[in-house]
Amino acid sequence: MAINVPIDLGYEFEVKAKAAEVFSVLSDVPTSVSHFPKVHKLTDLGDGVYRWEMEKVGTAQVNIQTIYASKYVSSKSKGTVVWTPVEGEGNARVGGSWKITDHKKSTGVELKITGVITVALPSLMKMVVAPIVESEFEKLVEKYIENLIERFGGEV
Repeated sequence: MAINVPIDLGYEFEVKAKAAEVFSVLSDVPTSVSHFPKVHKLTDLGDGVYRWEMEKVGTAQVNIQTIYASKYVSSKSKGTVVWTPVEGEGNARVGGSWKITDHKKSTGVELKITGVITVALPSLMKMVVAPIVESEFEKLVEKYIENLIERFGGEV
């Protein structure tokens, strides 16, 4: 039995760094991921595909480890980094995008993430587990954004 937990997040913020620097960091997957909390391991599978293995969360008896792979495609001219889920890797499907906008004296950044995390637990636990999984994922993404804002010299 398994529980599918949908993820749908969107954030917008503005940083002091120049757009070229922001793009450089966000389009370099290992550099970008180095700012994401609780990543146990990031594996380059080649051809722009990376497998994320998150740290286990929970107790010794009941724990969850999210593992997934995404294919990343960057376009400097469009100011985008887009990732799509890779089937057959892990227990989650995660896609999303960065949109970087040059405002001359600052840089606008938009992050969208969608996906599904599959948790191997009885479906009757969904009401308890789903909100916890959603909340934990959201907290990690918000900490990631905080870390990036700090890396880019703060918010405008």
